[in-house]
Amino acid sequence: MTIQIDTREKARAIKQIVSYFDEIGVKHYTSKLFVGDYMSLDNPRLIIDRKQNLQELCGNVCQQHERFTNELRRAKENGIKLIILCEHGGGIKDLSDVQRWINPRLKTSPKAVSGKQLFKILFTLKQKYGVDFVFCEKRMTGLEIIKILGGGTI
Repeated sequence: MTIQIDTREKARAIKQIVSYFDEIGVKHYTSKLFVGDYMSLDNPRLIIDRKQNLQELCGNVCQQHERFTNELRRAKENGIKLIILCEHGGGIKDLSDVQRWINPRLKTSPKAVSGKQLFKILFTLKQKYGVDFVFCEKRMTGLEIIKILGGGTI
């Protein structure tokens, strides 16, 4: 398995992921991707877009909604299955768990999005664009990428 990593992924943010790939012998290189952040050369129609936590995902779907939905639309129009992999942890294991998320911005901003609101937005995006949302602990991201892209548990 060879994985292409998008050039916009910051080296310090993915250090642990790249170390895991090296540790288990998964080849990888960096090059710009059409959408998302990670793709296996074995299946270029399945791509992962990594988010560091629900706060980042919330920012993408709220403050950067147009840019984010343009990427989802681009993937769908080109027959690409996009998986949003969110490194949140804290008991968030699937999309329905997002409803329980307490946005830390609610303390300082009355307009901040609640977990229930975010769930509704994400569920709508899933229905409209066919995107899936997968959640994992940060320390498990490398393994989760391999599993999603078809490398099993190597």
